[in-house]
Amino acid sequence: MVILTDVLGVLLDVHLLLVIVASAIYGLVLGAIPGLTALMATALLVPVVMFMEPVPAIAAIITSSAMAIFAGDIPGALMRMPGTPASAAYTDDAYSLTRDGKAGLSLGAGLFSSVLGGLLSALVLTLAAPNLAELALQFSSVEYFWLTVLGLSCATFVGGSSLLKGVAALLFGLGLSTIGMDPVSGTPRFTFGVTNLLGGLGLIPLLIGVFAISELLRTVTLPATGERQARPAVGSISAGMGRLMWHHRFEVLRGSTLGTLVGALPGAGADIAAWIAYAVTRRSQKGKDPNAVEQKVQRIVSAGAANNASLGGAYIPATVFGIPGDAITAIVISVMFLKGLNPGPTIFLNNPTAIYSIFAIFFVANILMIPLGILCIRTFGLILKVPRTYLTPIILLFCIVGAFSVENTLFAVGIIAIVGLLGYFMEANDIPMAPAVLGLILGPVIEQTFMTSMLKSGGEVSVFFDRPLAIALAVATLGSWALAGVLKLVDAAKARPVLT
Repeated sequence: MVILTDVLGVLLDVHLLLVIVASAIYGLVLGAIPGLTALMATALLVPVVMFMEPVPAIAAIITSSAMAIFAGDIPGALMRMPGTPASAAYTDDAYSLTRDGKAGLSLGAGLFSSVLGGLLSALVLTLAAPNLAELALQFSSVEYFWLTVLGLSCATFVGGSSLLKGVAALLFGLGLSTIGMDPVSGTPRFTFGVTNLLGGLGLIPLLIGVFAISELLRTVTLPATGERQARPAVGSISAGMGRLMWHHRFEVLRGSTLGTLVGALPGAGADIAAWIAYAVTRRSQKGKDPNAVEQKVQRIVSAGAANNASLGGAYIPATVFGIPGDAITAIVISVMFLKGLNPGPTIFLNNPTAIYSIFAIFFVANILMIPLGILCIRTFGLILKVPRTYLTPIILLFCIVGAFSVENTLFAVGIIAIVGLLGYFMEANDIPMAPAVLGLILGPVIEQTFMTSMLKSGGEVSVFFDRPLAIALAVATLGSWALAGVLKLVDAAKARPVLT
């Protein structure tokens, strides 16, 4: 009871509240600009938080990263340009709803599911941090390998109606992910003597090319009276959202659970959490029209909740054991050490007020996301009123600036052009882009965990089956492959005409 009173006293401090509000606005602005990720927003804050007290410093990082993760949905829904990699999973669904005049539904579902996901993960963080962190620490490179392979299996769920095209797109994405330095030996691969390729192609330029540039190409090839002439307003964002969230409560709970668990795994992150939640929800819609509004909203809600929930999950191993759950919490741990808040089991004994104040800030930041998120959507929603003739070059400028700002080289601008042409070709031939993006994200992780496991075991393949947790994940992965094959055979048998 004493700790609760102390935490409330900390939260009611005017200076802390001003820091939270300022960080929220900062995170929303940076997250809504394609190419400026939540990680970049956090990194840019470090020089500023060095001059703050411990709790306000961590509060600034928590608030800005949560806002940036959500804000990435806004350009994704309005312009098909995911502001952050975590928004890429459901960009197509959100943008298609906008094209159909349901931008308010798309963005409202993303906003409120992000809030609920963040609140639920904050609750889990507060109540069960030590137990979940202990489970996360049992994961070795072997378990991570099976987890990422299971994630790759999601390509069969997000690949549309054609399994062959989905696998081809996945292999294409995996192939692109191998360009650059070998993660274990450091040997250059497929660089062809180009020094700019030593670090790989870069995820942000690839996402901008696949989604934004390909959409711009598709836009300019349409006649002036084509489908892109329709420019519906955003409409109401909050109306009916309470009923909508209750109607999709199972998707919210599923996304929040997956996001928290995946976020608690060191090195996973919001983008992987969103893809897994999206794929699981897509799998649960088997037999239903994937292009129906109801199904699109379900996928947005589930993946949106997983996005923000992963942030709270990442703080579980960070605060309990000092092990970063992702790159953002790696920065947080550094700041905590500099401020004298040494993360680990003893922090709950030595600084209980500080650590529980940090947990409470998650609740404040996510509640604050509702009014500020609506204001941000309204502001960026003015984009829909701009004629396409003027909007297209502005979007192209954002694409170029976003790619250049991440890589700091014109080579990245060339990448978005080439990948944009490839994305346009894939879309024109009904080849899904989601599996390709999934391969790009998970490819480096699966390669590094596989090579690390093989090196540790001296080349023994049995290492992938000698731990109970690894066996469970292996069974789940191989079972998903078998299930996908059986379902395809069943669908083919149903579609075959019956001879009489």
